[in-house]
Amino acid sequence: MRLALLRHGPTGWNAEKRMQGRADQPLSAEGEADVRSWTLPPEIAAFQWRCSPLVRARRTAELIGVTAQIEPAAIELDFGAWEGRRLAEIRAADPIGTAANESRGLDFRPPGGESPRDVQLRLRPLLARLAAADRDTGIVTHKGVIRALLSLATGWPMVDKPPVKLYWDRVHLFALDPDGTPRLVQPNLTLKADE
Repeated sequence: MRLALLRHGPTGWNAEKRMQGRADQPLSAEGEADVRSWTLPPEIAAFQWRCSPLVRARRTAELIGVTAQIEPAAIELDFGAWEGRRLAEIRAADPIGTAANESRGLDFRPPGGESPRDVQLRLRPLLARLAAADRDTGIVTHKGVIRALLSLATGWPMVDKPPVKLYWDRVHLFALDPDGTPRLVQPNLTLKADE
């Protein structure tokens, strides 16, 4: 079955380059305008839809015109003590410690937060359930979740650049094997009618 992942629209914290994680930030006025300009490809619009419980994902689903069931496993990576902070500030305050943490790839973990590997472990039961249901599904989710799934699909250890550049205002299409193992099918499907 096919799985389409879409990141929520922009928030004020995105514009300020702040880590959001579980902080329940709404879409900014600019973010709402961006999302209103998106059009799902008709085939993907017909998928069943789910979304993260956070308001920015729920509002994105509403604005793109899909009825989405809340999916707790699709919530963003927990950035713990780093939520609301900028990565540049964190790196400046502790350059050696931050660099060592970032070099851990899948096991990178903000203080009191989750690692990408934790997110993968959270996603695996969901992927298995979706594969068993065998119904094409879309999920409005978050950058951390999409990156964790890309790692599962490609074997990317998250210690270097991703194997494909993902654009966050596009849909990323995966396929799920019967056991829920994801495979990247087509990244960066446009949401703009004029592209």
